This record gives sequence, structure tokens and C-alpha cells, in this order.
Amino acid sequence: MRVVLRALAVTAALAIVTTELTATLSTAWAHGPTRRKVQQQVTINAEPAKVWAAVGSFQDMGWLGLVAKTEGDKGNEIGATRRLTLKNGATVDEELYKYDSEKMSYSYRITAVDVKVLPVTNYSSTITVSPGADGKGSVVEWAGAFYRGYPNNDPPPELNDETAINAVTGLYHDGLEGLKTKIESGS
Repeated sequence: MRVVLRALAVTAALAIVTTELTATLSTAWAHGPTRRKVQQQVTINAEPAKVWAAVGSFQDMGWLGLVAKTEGDKGNEIGATRRLTLKNGATVDEELYKYDSEKMSYSYRITAVDVKVLPVTNYSSTITVSPGADGKGSVVEWAGAFYRGYPNNDPPPELNDETAINAVTGLYHDGLEGLKTKIESGS
């Protein structure tokens, strides 16, 4: 009986050690980036239809302050493309993959961008306009998901997760605040 109990104790101890070792090695051997998400909102003192008129055309990113020019084709059809030329001369190519004018929402993905311009990869985003909570005004939400600009282990600081999150957060915040100012000032 003692031999059986001792064998059970040894088996249990080995099971615990094996489980702990597996968990440790899984963490140590994990690699690559994790998909990150950013979401920003702004409340605008204007009817949703007016706000949607400003942001609802996939072919017009004129409301985003850093965009100098938008060129594209296929309007708001699924598969439509656009090229944003930024004020610094850099370009960002995007493709529309979801559009719902009734829900005042569209989703797109970046198909080409230099990571020096926006330090992300596999970026997709959704812009939605909805009525304000009090029935007045509008809420614009801009939400995106992406990976950092460097897809392997040990990214350089300019292409790490923190830099990617900060860049997208800054873009969304500044873009939405600019939109609010533009619409509420009537310009």
C-alpha cells in the first residue's frame, strides 16, 4: 500500500512540474505581435445626417486635417479604393470593405502605407456616426485594429506596439477633434 501511495505522489508531483514547465516554455517561446485595438469618440453639436454628410463619402477625406488630397474610384461601392496624399507628400492606399449608409457606418483597410508614415500593418478601421445620448447632436466613433509596424520579435522603438498605439490614437483624436471644430464652426 505504501508503494502505491508513494507512486501516486510521485506521479502527481511530475504532473505538476510538467504543467508548470509547459506554461513557462509556452510563454518563453511565444513570438510576434498581438493585434491591437484603438477606439476614439467625439460628440458633435450637429444632427447625425449633417455629420454623415461630412464623413460618409469614402472618396472624400477632406475632413481629416493631415490629408491634402483624396483620389479614388468606385465611390462607396464595396471594393472601392482611395489614395490619400498627406500634406507631407506621403500616400496611404485604402480599400472599402463594408458600407451601410442607413447605419451611417463604413469599414476600410489600408492596403499600402510606409511604416514611417503610420507604424502599423494589417490595419482595418470603422467610422460610425450615431445620435447623441440625449437625442441631440451626434457621436462619431473611429475604431481600428492593427499590428505594430515590425512583425517579428524585438521591434525597434519606432515600430513597437506602444508607438503603433500612440500613432493611431493620435490620428483618431486629432482627426475627430478637427471634424468637431469644422462642423460646429460651419466651415
